[in-house]
Amino acid sequence: MTFPSFISAMIKAFAFVTDEGGITCHAAIVSRELNIPCIIGTKNATQILQDGDLVEVDADSGIVRIINNN
Repeated sequence: MTFPSFISAMIKAFAFVTDEGGITCHAAIVSRELNIPCIIGTKNATQILQDGDLVEVDADSGIVRIINNN
């Protein structure tokens, strides 16, 4: 989940991936405002993705792919 206090970090992001949320959650709204791809409601992204992983986010298809594990 994201919070308004995360805005400065979110501006620097290339994409958002969250475990929870829906189309009206904070991450989804900010992603639309900033035109940044966003995948919400994955249920387990924070368990699978590790700090430093390089990922590809295809928001049109709803796919998050790990390209390079750190």
